[in-house]
Amino acid sequence: MKKIVILISGRGSNMEAVVHAARQEQWPARIVAVISNKEEAGGLEFARSHGIATAVVPNKAYASREAFDAALQEAIDVFAPDLVVLAGFMRILTPGFVAHYEGRMLNIHPSLLPLFPGLHTHRQALAAGVARHGASVHFVTAELDHGPVVDQAAVDVMPGDTEDTLAARVLVQEHQLYPRAIRLFIEDRLSIDNGLVRIAESTAS
Repeated sequence: MKKIVILISGRGSNMEAVVHAARQEQWPARIVAVISNKEEAGGLEFARSHGIATAVVPNKAYASREAFDAALQEAIDVFAPDLVVLAGFMRILTPGFVAHYEGRMLNIHPSLLPLFPGLHTHRQALAAGVARHGASVHFVTAELDHGPVVDQAAVDVMPGDTEDTLAARVLVQEHQLYPRAIRLFIEDRLSIDNGLVRIAESTAS
């Protein structure tokens, strides 16, 4: 039974999708904790209401990114997770922190990577005039939004789309994409070969 820790900064809608999928699909895994850098994060109450342990490590309480990441790492490692899941965790992580969880930390990013890393991805997509936009799940590396991609989901960019309408359609896809990708990890079907993710066939009958 693998253990998962989820990191959030806000309402955590992707976290909710993962929690629901894990229970409905009876994953061979348990979400052991949800940790936030913000005490007011709405997702913490959802986690508590589902019997999941929560913790807050406020980044504003630390003088440097390194000090915050050290405290966050300590809070995570109490739970000895097999996988750390970033679900709207709005912090740029230090290389040392990323290295500690190498190969066992996933992030979801609202673009079809390598397009539009960083912030304001929907604005970037509209400005670029792309026909398709979407979301990507990737392993976290020291280079922001550049880790090996596990899976992606795409939507058509429609005439008259705004950042909000495009974001809403992408978010629907995210809520399906992230649980699907995490389940592949839980089932030991993911490997990284020369910077590319390989997905093994399912052994389920």
